[in-house]
Amino acid sequence: MHSEPPVDEDAITLILQALRFAARKHSSQRRKGSDQSPYINHPIDVLDLLWRVGGVRRAEVLAAAVLHDTLEDTATTPAELEAAFGREVLALVQEVSDDKRLPKEERKRLQVEHAPALSEGARLIKLADKISNVRDMRHTPPVFWSRQRREEYLAWAAQVVSRLRGTNAALEAEFERVLREG
Repeated sequence: MHSEPPVDEDAITLILQALRFAARKHSSQRRKGSDQSPYINHPIDVLDLLWRVGGVRRAEVLAAAVLHDTLEDTATTPAELEAAFGREVLALVQEVSDDKRLPKEERKRLQVEHAPALSEGARLIKLADKISNVRDMRHTPPVFWSRQRREEYLAWAAQVVSRLRGTNAALEAEFERVLREG
């Protein structure tokens, strides 16, 4: 008789709540890619990369991965996230969120500069986010982005990831594989 390990119901519930919350918050948004896929596909991809490739099992990190763009790209407030998911999830989301009040080039510079100082959970989310974004850039690039702009994005993403080395070998290898595609 084969017995399965017990399911951590609290962890599954937290992740499902995060998925439902993110789906609601991103419901009217589309990705920039040529396929204009529903935005929620991106947080799901980040979650999947952490789970399948990175072997991440911490529920708070996985929930924060699903929610990683809610502060940055929706009207979600920090208080709303904390009330729904707790202080740890909020802190992780805040760590990986850009300050949209800053110019884009400054936000990009700060991502590179701050990458080594991120917590382990935030570093994992950042790695999976960059893998997902680079994969999308390779397969369904934004229609109005020139080849040069796409190449500049890829070089910048590689610079961020280079500052995250030593976080998770499997995710880092997957980033390198995806970057070499095409």
